[in-house]
Amino acid sequence: MSAISNIVAFDGAATPVVHTFIPISVTREATQRITAEWRETGLAVPVMAQPRITLALEKLKSGNYKAEQRVVVPVMEAVGAQNAAGYTAAPKVAYEDTILTVGFFSPRSTNTGKRLVRQLATNVFNGVATTVAPVTTGPVAELFDQLIMPV
Repeated sequence: MSAISNIVAFDGAATPVVHTFIPISVTREATQRITAEWRETGLAVPVMAQPRITLALEKLKSGNYKAEQRVVVPVMEAVGAQNAAGYTAAPKVAYEDTILTVGFFSPRSTNTGKRLVRQLATNVFNGVATTVAPVTTGPVAELFDQLIMPV
């Protein structure tokens, strides 16, 4: 099992910015689901507004496995000026943009087969029409290819 560690990713801005997600927790719900969470904590925003990544692995009643990656970027309300009494509203999250990637795998599937389907989905998602080597390390590759969660 991999030790939980930072996740570093670049955004898609014209001048790309690096985002570092810090491990927050690994929880086990019953014995069938493990969830790991990371947050981008270096921002000057409240915890509720910090972008986050969640990975989850669950063994379903059918015996199959469900692997899930969720990336959430909260967007804060714009705080206006003070009212006549001098009160300024506390900041709050207006909405959250979310991407959820889910894979379902038979206990009979091989690591090679799971890597193949993950790489095909990744290439379709990214619009990649050329040969690229599959990523084989990191928390998402380990979750989807090997059904391994960080500890």
